[in-house]
Amino acid sequence: MSRLEDLARLRRVRDRIDREYARPLDVEALARGAHMSAGHLSREFRRAYGESPYSYLMTRRIERAMALLRRGDLSVTEVCFAVGCSSLGTFSTRFTELVGMPPSTYRHSEARATLGIPPCVAKLVTRPVRNREAPAIGPRLA
Repeated sequence: MSRLEDLARLRRVRDRIDREYARPLDVEALARGAHMSAGHLSREFRRAYGESPYSYLMTRRIERAMALLRRGDLSVTEVCFAVGCSSLGTFSTRFTELVGMPPSTYRHSEARATLGIPPCVAKLVTRPVRNREAPAIGPRLA
C-alpha cells in the first residue's frame, strides 16, 4: 500500500471521527473501516496528525462538550453522555487535562464569559489544547 493511499484512508478515519464522535468508536472499529490493522492505524495516524486516534476522538468530544456546557442548560453528566463518553470519571479527567479546569467549573465560569459572542468565534477562542498542554491556571475570557 502506498503512502498516498494510507493518507487518504487516514483522512477518511479522521472525517469519520469528526462526524461520529458521539457514537461508540474504538480503534479496532476505525481500523476495520479503513482496512488496516489497529496497530498500523494507530502508528500512521499519530505520524500524520501528531496524536493517536483515541486522543483525537476525545479532543473532538471535549470540544463539543465545551459548547454544550457554555449553553448552560445541561448538567455535566448529560453533556458527558451526549458527546459519546460512557464514563463520567474519564470524561472529567480528560476535560480537565485539555481545558485546564473541571467541566463543572467551566460550565459555571465560561457560560457567562461567551454571552453575546457568535458561536463560531466562541469556538475558536475556547478551543481546547491538545496533548495535555493546558496550563493549570490559564487566561480567562473577559
